[in-house]
Amino acid sequence: VSLFDQPEQRDSITMEVMPPRLITFLSSLLQKVAETNDTNRPFDTQMITAFHGLTRPTISLQSYLERIFKYACCSPSCYVVAYVYLDRFSQKQPLVPINSLNVHRLLITSVLVSAKFMDDIYYNNAYYAKIGGITTAEINLLEVDFLFGMSFQLNVTPETFHTYYSYLQREMMLESPPLHDTLPSLPVLGSKLKAHCCISDEESTNKQRLAV
Repeated sequence: VSLFDQPEQRDSITMEVMPPRLITFLSSLLQKVAETNDTNRPFDTQMITAFHGLTRPTISLQSYLERIFKYACCSPSCYVVAYVYLDRFSQKQPLVPINSLNVHRLLITSVLVSAKFMDDIYYNNAYYAKIGGITTAEINLLEVDFLFGMSFQLNVTPETFHTYYSYLQREMMLESPPLHDTLPSLPVLGSKLKAHCCISDEESTNKQRLAV
């Protein structure tokens, strides 16, 4: 299913939507949200889910997102749609705030779901599991939980896409993006984000480091 009706319109957006800086900004934004929720949202008030690891992953969120971008080979627009999905999940699951124990798994799952919705060709769950440092059984479970968590609201209209993308672009244009304790409300929607490629043999040896 395509986000845009006209291929040429979608291609135009795709070319401008994924500067490397956006990967850095998205990872920085999610990291700030996770750290804020680590401090302000006690774990005893949260619902523990399949997205939660026992410990914080040793790989940084930026390195993790860069790895996803390098190997998933999904269309650039998928990352904006994944951001939309994370926002929807957070709004519908207030007892599951994004934090350091679940942000990596939420991220890989949101990209997987957005790739399946956006792209005509995409890698299977086993491949995404390998990228993310988890098992195929885990990514299957996370996908189902994520879909139910956002009530299967996968459709992203062009207007919604541009609202989120404009917000990201506006924040990126600032020299030092203002990542406050509470992220500014997104315009119109008024929502808040709460707090062919192959993996080489060398990459496969990083499983312990990647485990999330």
